[in-house]
Amino acid sequence: MELSKEVMYQAIIEKDTRFEGIFFTAVKTTGIFCRPSCRARKPKIENVEFFETTKECMLSGYRPCKTCRPLELLQQTPSKIQFLLDALSQDPSMKFSDQDLREKGINPQAVRRWFLQNHGITFHAYQRIFRINSAFKKIKTGKSITEVAFDAGFDSLSGFQDSFKTIFGVSPKRSKNQGVIDLQRLETPLGTMIACAVEQGVCLLEFTDRKMLERELIQLAKSLNATIIQGENPHFPCLEKELKEYFEGKRREFTVPLFTPGSEFQQTVWENLRQVSYGKTVSYKD
Repeated sequence: MELSKEVMYQAIIEKDTRFEGIFFTAVKTTGIFCRPSCRARKPKIENVEFFETTKECMLSGYRPCKTCRPLELLQQTPSKIQFLLDALSQDPSMKFSDQDLREKGINPQAVRRWFLQNHGITFHAYQRIFRINSAFKKIKTGKSITEVAFDAGFDSLSGFQDSFKTIFGVSPKRSKNQGVIDLQRLETPLGTMIACAVEQGVCLLEFTDRKMLERELIQLAKSLNATIIQGENPHFPCLEKELKEYFEGKRREFTVPLFTPGSEFQQTVWENLRQVSYGKTVSYKD
């Protein structure tokens, strides 16, 4: 697709996130510049000009929009939220109350809104699930259910078993027959991505705003007879490093291992897709 002025203008009318990072819209009548998906009222086509970078916008005298904040990464995890995620990752048994958050200068309601918007659950529910997720992985390594329950911060074994069954649909004992798919959020210049990985390699990588993401995750879990949980995976550091290099224009090929379960036909299609060289456009017919 040729990136003409008409194409870019149509993209801002539709608030098309596919064009994030490709161009920025500068409005002559207001002196501000926006990202393509900005929710602000759209100007007439004769009142806009397009730039490839925010630097070009600012050198031309435009200031960043306060609505879409084009100088920030799209959907970037706020630093205070990232602090909480990192703290839980280091110690899954931690419990942050609203009072704990206030003492750290964090607004509990803002945290609640962010988790509802990005995860569909409250922060406190996220903490409970994260503790259970960590316990699930420890049970898979052979640790006793009783030991895992109290390590996760539960006061009683029955409370742990009830919470476990509510989240995973099976008792801790029966969960040993299920696999584990690790999930992690990754920040990129084009928005937040969700990565999933198993022991063999990365098995899913999608932007969080993809409409079919929830169905993809359900199908992936079903096909691998596994439970998807927030957690670390040995393949994530390599993936994050190579994605960063890719978006910086320093990498054209990825070496991170992939695990792509599918039919023989799907495997053939995916293998052909991997043969398409960097920067080349190939049609479905080709």
